[in-house]
Amino acid sequence: MHASKGDKLVQHGRTVGQHDKVAEITEVMGAEGAPPYRVRFEDGHEAVCLPGPDSEIRHGDMPRRDMPR
Repeated sequence: MHASKGDKLVQHGRTVGQHDKVAEITEVMGAEGAPPYRVRFEDGHEAVCLPGPDSEIRHGDMPRRDMPR
């Protein structure tokens, strides 16, 4: 997993009805873009995250997959 400051971290819901959690990466704490990441969620909560297999990085120049262009 590789990210840069300003990318989005998306933690996918694990059960039916659970929404994805989206956070902006505010600091990359690992070497060469590797985790852990300091993130800020949409509700203002900040945390340090080690993303698991249910997460993905959306780079700033990448369009969302679920939105038509």
